[in-house]
Amino acid sequence: MSPAPVIAITGMNAKPDNPGPGMAVARCIKESAELKAKIIGLSYDVLDPGMYRSEYADASYLIPYPSSGEDALCSRLEQISALEKIDILIPCLDAELKTIARIKPRLEALGIKVLSPNEEQIDLRAKDNLPRLAQMAGIKTPAVTKITSADFFHTCHKHGWGFPMVVKGVFYDAYIAHSPAEAVGAFHKIALEWGYPILVQEFISGEEVNLTALGDGKGNMLGAVMMKKRAITDKGKAWAGISIADKRLENAASKIVEASNWQGALEVEVMVDKNNNYYLIEINPRFPAWIYLSRGVGRNLPELLVNLVLNEEYEDKTTTNYSDYKSGVLFIRYAEELILDLEKFESMIMHGFTNNLS
Repeated sequence: MSPAPVIAITGMNAKPDNPGPGMAVARCIKESAELKAKIIGLSYDVLDPGMYRSEYADASYLIPYPSSGEDALCSRLEQISALEKIDILIPCLDAELKTIARIKPRLEALGIKVLSPNEEQIDLRAKDNLPRLAQMAGIKTPAVTKITSADFFHTCHKHGWGFPMVVKGVFYDAYIAHSPAEAVGAFHKIALEWGYPILVQEFISGEEVNLTALGDGKGNMLGAVMMKKRAITDKGKAWAGISIADKRLENAASKIVEASNWQGALEVEVMVDKNNNYYLIEINPRFPAWIYLSRGVGRNLPELLVNLVLNEEYEDKTTTNYSDYKSGVLFIRYAEELILDLEKFESMIMHGFTNNLS
């Protein structure tokens, strides 16, 4: 393995209302005081700006969509690794994780290490399995049901459902609907982009608190970072947030990690109502888009993940040590224009590659 690890990172998009985590993960690693890594950006779209940010990605490549199949993705990663000698792959998007889990042995045969959840763990955290996970965590969860027809919203009151309610995709997107018309609109919008089934979840009014951490695959949760959302996008994604230390949230997440022997990154989303009841809303099997906050509070989780994969010494920052953890750190997301030479964009279109150092 090279002294400076070569790390490939997916999810280098930056949609304002729903950004991918990839650029923030790359930023954490590039700003690490310990790691001197080469970053390879991987993406599905030529317009993903993280592909052209030379301060975060030394080179970037297009990869085939997960729907293209395991062989296509594995073949492309083999091509890229033949050129770049990839040591570690950090997948950052939900839709690709099952494919990555299935081809993990083939990637390891190529010398590419991956610390991410296996298929069983990914299925366990599926949104329709939340009641089981909430039981593990010792907290509540909103009622949830799967639907395949928008007719549900016109008769839902007969089955105990009322408005407002949350209409969600299995992988992405969530909308709060206050009427049947809003719910039908959200249903069709999600179905058009992500397909069926659609999930309907009970709406819980309160404050949302999130936790991100790493599972070592042995039942231990490392490096918990927690934040409270202070501003959100139309899709409910954090536009601003502040770091907190919430022992109840941390203990609940730790129980899930222990019970599932979780390996790799995860995000736990919880709603706290006015009576201080905790409701498990969602578990994401990767780093969140707000992961750069982990560096801001003194727990650089992407750096920790790399150290775990490299089997190097790392500081165990688990449930009881807050001496290095900074509460009250605020992040505010912003959008900016990226200026680049047309030649780099043309290279990505024609060859599926750009070298950001040239």
